[in-house]
Amino acid sequence: MADMKLAVILPAAGFSGRYLQQGGLRSKLDEDLGGKPLLQRTIETFTKFEDDAVTIAAIIVAGPHADDAFAEFKQRHSDRLGLLGATIVRGGVTHRWETVAAALAHLPQDCTHIAVHDAARPCMSHELLARVVRASQHHPAVIPAVPASDTVKRAYDTGEVMGGTDPLAAILGESAGAKQPLRAVKETLDRSNLVLVQTPQVFRADVLRRAYATLDGETSQPTDDASLVESLGERVIVVDGDPRNIKVTIPADLVLARAIMGYKEPEGRAAHKKF
Repeated sequence: MADMKLAVILPAAGFSGRYLQQGGLRSKLDEDLGGKPLLQRTIETFTKFEDDAVTIAAIIVAGPHADDAFAEFKQRHSDRLGLLGATIVRGGVTHRWETVAAALAHLPQDCTHIAVHDAARPCMSHELLARVVRASQHHPAVIPAVPASDTVKRAYDTGEVMGGTDPLAAILGESAGAKQPLRAVKETLDRSNLVLVQTPQVFRADVLRRAYATLDGETSQPTDDASLVESLGERVIVVDGDPRNIKVTIPADLVLARAIMGYKEPEGRAAHKKF
């Protein structure tokens, strides 16, 4: 196969809602990983990737959509990411797929393949990236995944709250809304062929562009880019992922990411003031 020109999209338009709700003090993409922001560490894996048959044609970071948030994002990251050859563009309004769609418009027309990778997934190894890229030289859509090793159950919301309704608590003014919702098991799933999907997901450029061209945002809400390609009838190939390739979603994930990457927690000055 001719040399691959790989363009990379990193959706980064979210506001780290779950991360902040769980005690995070700043956007997860700004957190310190070995003296650099998490977002920069994620991008560096691509900039340091070496393969004689692959050229990184572009790296597009799709940030927030709102004017103020986008301006702040650019102010924080543009100088640093510019040195890495990455371009920051405005992302979507609400959904991740909107952000990827916005980024597609900024890719070079001559790129042969497109990788979409979570901006908050900094632990990707060069070995994993090489595995996905090499498979994509022979298949139009490739995703990494790991087996579902835990028992998987489908749960449902009972409409109740943990601990039940306490009449005395109501008298004292304690709101039931402050309690956790009570969920119960609906069924246990057969995990024999279940996998947990990671990124980067790599697609032949014409396939991903065609998938997004047919997207109906009113009735289609793809959970990832592969599901959108699947809707075209294209076969999506699964290669071995890496359990260490975690996505930082809550503060506990950041602790694990530092351990995986061999970085210590920053001391002294708050991490967000170091940059």
